[in-house]
Amino acid sequence: MDRRQFMAGAASIGISGIWASRLSAAPSQMAWREDRRLFPQGVASGDPDDHSIVLWTRRPFDAGDRQELTVEVALDPDFHRVVAAERTPVLAAADWTCRTLVGGLSPATVYWYRFADDSGAGSRIGRTITAPRANDQRPVRFAFVSCNSVNEGAQNAYARMIWEDERAAADRKLGFVLHLGDFIYEVVEYPEETPHRYSRTVYDLGHIPDARKVGNFYVPTNLAGYRHVYRAHIDDPDIQDARAYLPFVCMGDNHEFSWQGWQSFIKYGATVEPAQPLRVAANQAWWEYIPSRVRKASGAALEQFSPPAVEKVAIDTFDDDGFGTETNNRIAVGSMTAYRALRYGKHVDLILTDLHSYKAADPTDRPEAAALDSGDYPVIPQEWLEIVDGGRDYAGGKPPAIIAIGDKSIPNYRKDEPAHTVLGREQKAWLKARLTQSTATWKIWGATNGTLDMRTDPQNLPAGLVKDRWPGRDYGTFGGGDMSGAFAERAEIYNLVRDEKIPGFVTVSGDRHSFWAGYAAPALPPAEFAPVGLSFITGSISAPGLGEAAEFFKESALRPLYVRKVEGAPPEHTINLTIKRGVRSALEYAASGDIEAARALTNPDVAPHLEFVDMAGHGYAVVSAGPDTIETEFVCIVRPIARATTPDGGPLRYRVSHHAQMWQPGARPRLEQRIVEGDAKLSI
Repeated sequence: MDRRQFMAGAASIGISGIWASRLSAAPSQMAWREDRRLFPQGVASGDPDDHSIVLWTRRPFDAGDRQELTVEVALDPDFHRVVAAERTPVLAAADWTCRTLVGGLSPATVYWYRFADDSGAGSRIGRTITAPRANDQRPVRFAFVSCNSVNEGAQNAYARMIWEDERAAADRKLGFVLHLGDFIYEVVEYPEETPHRYSRTVYDLGHIPDARKVGNFYVPTNLAGYRHVYRAHIDDPDIQDARAYLPFVCMGDNHEFSWQGWQSFIKYGATVEPAQPLRVAANQAWWEYIPSRVRKASGAALEQFSPPAVEKVAIDTFDDDGFGTETNNRIAVGSMTAYRALRYGKHVDLILTDLHSYKAADPTDRPEAAALDSGDYPVIPQEWLEIVDGGRDYAGGKPPAIIAIGDKSIPNYRKDEPAHTVLGREQKAWLKARLTQSTATWKIWGATNGTLDMRTDPQNLPAGLVKDRWPGRDYGTFGGGDMSGAFAERAEIYNLVRDEKIPGFVTVSGDRHSFWAGYAAPALPPAEFAPVGLSFITGSISAPGLGEAAEFFKESALRPLYVRKVEGAPPEHTINLTIKRGVRSALEYAASGDIEAARALTNPDVAPHLEFVDMAGHGYAVVSAGPDTIETEFVCIVRPIARATTPDGGPLRYRVSHHAQMWQPGARPRLEQRIVEGDAKLSI
């Protein structure tokens, strides 16, 4: 790519372009002095390719609508070898955030960068790395993370990540961080009202301007609210350090807009509301604070988002994919298109999808469905979830007229409706095309929320433990809401991988606040189990998960399926056994504490897709992808309820490696597990 092509490409994504020189490097001519007070959210970089990267900072000014900064890029941290120096605008209309795309860089190269205003006051120095060329044979190594809850925890995992990477051998250093959503939590607690949740201190993020109160939480109602929440999260020193140390590749999940939202809908309690202006505001704030190459509808305006004008009006009509056809909904969602792919050397094609902007309404959340739930069990019969998910396509286009579960039955309210979609029509077609056309060794699908089934076998509960017998045919699922509950659509993608004989298929996800490792399979027993790839889910950086919540469950006959509590000992998360080995295994361990006896009671059909699950895991995962093998390592820290006092981010609970050789299409992939350090006995 030459300079002219690069500048046109930068303009097409609405970013100022700077062209670096590969032929010469010279000492800095800028009178820079670091003043972090004037750059309160630090610096960041994002979406590297083999010749360019997006750089970011925020420098608020007290006056005017437009100012300019100088950005420098160098081959050394002392800026003795500067390869690019240019003026770049910063606008009040973009909340004084600044982003610039620097091109002409060398592939697979570490660079340092900094910003300064006209007085010479400068940002902290950032470090970034370009991607290797598409034919580069070297292995690729990156971390993937999700769920930074600054309101309820500490971001110690980032400190651990940096500490380990600084000490790693050259061929074991990270190239980038893949952030799979919930970079912010738009639901904010105020400590003067809610000082604690579970065993955690609620930290003060300030008051959201014009906030709406929902239960114990406050949520944004406009752009100013979202901007406040982004600033409050990026003010965290560990998040700032991580963004300054490595380039981030980010995809939003639900909390970047609204916890239970989709398209331009928000949902609080049982009330669903249209929220087209709020969707635009959420997209704009994401674009302003996350350096990326996403497309925005406002086109080639170089420095700001330029939001479209939309109205909050009812969304009553839907196309065959469940997408609201109301004009303001289409404009609001279309104001930013985030799904995209990045090629990283010969071995990795990173394919990122947006799982909330285009999804249809959850078919299990309809009022008709309530009649099937007795409320006695923590899981839902899998067969009825499959029926309502499949719609008119269920059972090869022969859905039942009646959904019967135990002694309850209702008309099949989905029998004339299309199968549920999370991806939406256009994005799904794009994903399929990218998978089939990719020439990378590993096709890594960043699915943001979990693709691995979360189910158990309530049919095997001892008689009398629950008043009424299990009404399902066999297995029970913990519910939909993520990609694992989109049975038909997930199978459609996995069957494509099988039918097109696509090698090296891997999914990576976040959102569940737990670590999972296993296999991508279209179906589980009693159907045929035929995996087509590997699947991994990372624990949260800090947000609490189901394992932690279970420690506060009231005493009940079913609590042992979640947690074992013995006086004088820390709680143990039997929910891991419930999901991976079945209810009998969990109940045995809860009663005896004997892991071998518990493993002996494993139901082999409940989770053949799982090699590891920890519902109380915090930390990050690291992928190493080479020509013949792929490894995913889980780095689990202790519960991050307070900021670590040591540079390493505090102690680890465990480090577990999952390794696989490349498999032939049609053959079953095999994960080999190794406990590197710590204790994960209830997870393996």
